[in-house]
Amino acid sequence: MKTAEIIIKDKPNLIDNKIKEAGLVKEVYAFTENISREKRVANVKNLTPALNELQCPNILPAAISRPKNQMIVLLLENIHPKAVELFRKEGYQVEIHSGAMPEAELCERIKNISILCIRSKTQVTKKVLANANQLMAIGAFCIGTNQIDLRACGQAGIATFNAPYSNTRSVVELAIGQIIMLSRNIFPKSEKMHQGVWDKSAAGSFEVRGKKLGIVGYGNIGSQLSILAEILGMEVYYYDVVEKLQLGNAKKCSSLTELLELADFVSMHVDGRSCNQNLMGPAEFKAMKEGVIFLNLSRGHVVDIPSLVQNIKSGKIKGAAIDVFPYEPVNNDEAFLSELRGLPNVILTPHIGGSTSEAQENIATFVPNRIIEYINTGNTYQSVNFPNLQLPEIKNALRLIHIHENVPGVLANINKVLANNQVNILGQYLKTNEHVGYVITDIHKIYNQKVINELDNIANNIKFRMLY
Repeated sequence: MKTAEIIIKDKPNLIDNKIKEAGLVKEVYAFTENISREKRVANVKNLTPALNELQCPNILPAAISRPKNQMIVLLLENIHPKAVELFRKEGYQVEIHSGAMPEAELCERIKNISILCIRSKTQVTKKVLANANQLMAIGAFCIGTNQIDLRACGQAGIATFNAPYSNTRSVVELAIGQIIMLSRNIFPKSEKMHQGVWDKSAAGSFEVRGKKLGIVGYGNIGSQLSILAEILGMEVYYYDVVEKLQLGNAKKCSSLTELLELADFVSMHVDGRSCNQNLMGPAEFKAMKEGVIFLNLSRGHVVDIPSLVQNIKSGKIKGAAIDVFPYEPVNNDEAFLSELRGLPNVILTPHIGGSTSEAQENIATFVPNRIIEYINTGNTYQSVNFPNLQLPEIKNALRLIHIHENVPGVLANINKVLANNQVNILGQYLKTNEHVGYVITDIHKIYNQKVINELDNIANNIKFRMLY
């Protein structure tokens, strides 16, 4: 029979000690974190007042410095059940709320939450973060993160992850479908059919083949739209403020105006940063060709809606498809109000560009896996607010994680503490961004509370934690 490593019980008894004497178990521990019973621990050699004091000397596998079953994940806004499954499988407590929460409610609810998962409606403000006493990570189950105060998250040592690729295909397919429908006047004809009007005519109906598509923003979505549009026979032009390598036969424009002047279709795929507000305004619509078709599946605030409405009514814009709006209802019970309602050949959709079953399941797999890996290993790869580090597997080591203000001397102070206590470093990794420094130190698996306390109190620390 194989000898077991240890027995851990809050009430060890004589039978447990007999098992050890028989050589069937190496050690018996009395777990006294919650309660200690004198009679029960009297004959036990080893006490463990905390799990980390048990795990370190025995080289037991553990991923965090506190038990996962004591950590709560809060999921808002109808996140796909796959995420719930992954977090529960990992051992976390999971709580679910179907809609977004207003700031005041979230300020109260965020207390004692370790992981917060949201979509685009929930606003994670500095005030919310001030009430987040145990928050380690935030998952944005979408592409955009402008609903999260990322700088405040960094200052609080809270890593944030999003899903930059998971719904790309869904958004692109919707854009392609809308381009074809608008070019063929399908929606006005469909409305007439529902009214009993048979309007069989080719007037104002065109193929997309040979037409010029102008893509504003050549990131993940813009570049994939470029590929599919070219397969349909469209000429593709793009403009981006960042230098991007064109795919296929796409042509880069040197300015936004150049793109607007030549495009038959203009499709917006920029991010939500504040400098993009009203990127499409009166001057930009004026620069467009007569009869242009306009799409916005990016962010609501990048388009000046009154200017868009004016150009649709004048006929300058032949058709439009809008999926995002400056203000969007917080839930399905709130009415949608917009000047765009009722306009001809205008497709309005309720922010569903990435709302396909495939995309939502992809997101619900991608984001939890990033968060779980961060908590289990310290990896920050693809975090949107932390320095990105991909770390080697922990092997018989204690991993120390320092999130700190990006100021000189922190690494030296960490190493001074370790040197003064004769602690050998097995590996060390440092990366910084503008505001946050991230230091990973792997040391020999020897637990010393004095060393841990000193490391926890190093100047300019934001957060310190250990992995076993």
